[in-house]
Amino acid sequence: MKQLLNCLNSLTVASVATIALAYPSIAQVNLSVYPPPSSSNESIELYVPPPENNNIDNTCTQLIGANIDKVIGQAPNQWGILIESIDRQTVIYSHNADRYFIPASNTKLFTTAAALQVMNPETTIQKKSLRDWVNITNQRSNNFYADTLFRFIGGAKNVTAILAQLGINPSGFRLADGSGLSRRNTATPRSIVEILRVMYYSPNRDTFYASLPVAGISGTLRNRMRQTAATGTVYAKTGTLTGVRALSGYLEHPNQGPMLFSIIVNNQRVSGQALVKAIDTIVLQMTQSRSCQAQ
Repeated sequence: MKQLLNCLNSLTVASVATIALAYPSIAQVNLSVYPPPSSSNESIELYVPPPENNNIDNTCTQLIGANIDKVIGQAPNQWGILIESIDRQTVIYSHNADRYFIPASNTKLFTTAAALQVMNPETTIQKKSLRDWVNITNQRSNNFYADTLFRFIGGAKNVTAILAQLGINPSGFRLADGSGLSRRNTATPRSIVEILRVMYYSPNRDTFYASLPVAGISGTLRNRMRQTAATGTVYAKTGTLTGVRALSGYLEHPNQGPMLFSIIVNNQRVSGQALVKAIDTIVLQMTQSRSCQAQ
């Protein structure tokens, strides 16, 4: 296991150096921010999330699960949903959590999480800090910024290796680009929740959190769920392609504490507006639950 991690770390550093040399006009990077590969007698410090308890929280599921089931009831196979409580380390709701879906711009979560793992937020790229790049990528869902970051850190192979170091199961996603424009991108809701969980415990959590649109307030969520319980409490990345809508992120619940969620729907037969309304209804069901208080 240790040899595998050393190989992954070496791949990351080598690829970053190669990209920096290949694209001198793209960035001015101080490679000293990247740690050298560990020697055989050194350990690698990873961002490891706390042990996951996959037991279903039946109390919560009974109260919000039935309502969510009604929302997705007409086309359940087109939906993938996973909702977890961070503090309780339990699954609140799960539906097709391990099925592959086209995630659209939720792909940007993979790209920005990987970038923040191998670069300091203050690293300069085209005269902007990485912090700014991550913020523009997620807040505005900027495809150019996402794909530039993706190439800069080595593309699909290297992003997968970086995320594997963080404990993200590489079989849970397949990346064709960094923005989510390609329909060849696929991901399971579980893999996206894994990203969110890891970044919640990351030293760069604040940068990642601040980059996410806030319901009713900022970015691509500024006009959604306004003047509801979700306003100002949901930090999440949107995803939009024809027949695809997604929303994944964090919910700061007043009773249950922080929650992670990934909601993806791939359905060409329903209008985008109807899919967005259904996703927002699910999120509002999460905000209205009052039963999952820590015992």
